[in-house]
Parts: sequence; structure tokens; C-alpha cells
Amino acid sequence: MAQVYHKGQTIYQQGNPVLGMHCLNQGKVKLAKTGGDGKEHITRLVQHGSVLGLRAMLGGGQYSTSAVALDDCVICFIPRPDVLRLIQSNRQFANTLLQLLAAKLGDAEEQLLRLAYKPVRERLAEALLLVRRTFDSAAGPAEPFTIALAREDLAALVGTAKETVSRLLTEYKDAGIIATRGSQIMLLQEAQLTAISTRYD
Repeated sequence: MAQVYHKGQTIYQQGNPVLGMHCLNQGKVKLAKTGGDGKEHITRLVQHGSVLGLRAMLGGGQYSTSAVALDDCVICFIPRPDVLRLIQSNRQFANTLLQLLAAKLGDAEEQLLRLAYKPVRERLAEALLLVRRTFDSAAGPAEPFTIALAREDLAALVGTAKETVSRLLTEYKDAGIIATRGSQIMLLQEAQLTAISTRYD
């Protein structure tokens, strides 16, 4: 059954028991983890066609992250017993879920390495390109990509303070790499962002 979630609404909460699997049919969602210090860290950004809470559902127990709508979303929910029955009876479905889990694991490893080895300036450039790839993969490089993303969310994605993100965005803006209007960010020079993001690769 499909349900509508509005921008800012929580789809599921970190620490709550897992009841099933969520399929994102429309919209954008952030998956975020809150640490013991109360700071939020965004682990993934997802758009339509993605599955939410898969690892937690298969493992049972509690959600390790919270899922929050970044804009209006349409989400289908499949109860855990139904998913487990499908896994047992449908080999193709089970294989698809395994592939999804493997891809998520690879992404998580890459993100850990990025946070461990790259300075904040390079991580921010990479985060902007990641947002572009995640939410605008169909657009060509000649079309400037624009997204409305709160500075708090960008900071939580990069793993730094909001003030640091704001300062670096101003640097990028002064250099003509991006343009900003309120919460909107337009990527004007993606080649320069790529050069900055890969400096320590």
C-alpha cells in the first residue's frame, strides 16, 4: 500500500523496531544516523526506485538510521513476513536483494575511506557531485544542475560543521564553480569540482 510523506516527514526512526521494507516510488529521501553527541550524519541519499531499510529488515531488530523525506514522497511498505516469504519462494527476488545489499556495502566502504583520508574541501566537492549523480543522472553535462539542499544536510553528508560548509560554498561561488540562491545550489563548473574531489585519490 502506497503512502505519501511530505518534505521533512520521518518515514522510519533510528532505534525503532523494523516492521518491513520501504520502496521509494517517488521523491527523494535522506538516510541519517544520529551519534551519541546528537550530531546527524547522512549515510545515503536516495531517489525513486530505491529500497529503504533492507539490511535492517533482513537482520531484524532495530533501524540503524532514520529515513526523512527531502521532498514529497510516495512510498510503498511491504511487511517483513511477506518479504521473507518472497525470499523463500522466489529465487530471482532473493538474488536481486543480495545484489542490492552488495552494492550498499561497496558504497559504505567508499564513503568511509573518503571521510578518513580527504580534507573537508575535497569532501564537499565530492558530495556536490554525489548529489548530482544521485538526483540528476539523466541530465547531460552541458545542463547546469540545481538542487535545494539545506546547509545542515550538506554538512551532515560531508561530516563537518554547517559553518565550514557555508564558508567553502562561498569560496566555490567566488571562484565561479557554483552559484547559490537561498538553499539552492547550481553546479556551474563540474570539471573543477571533479578536479578538487580527486586531488587525493
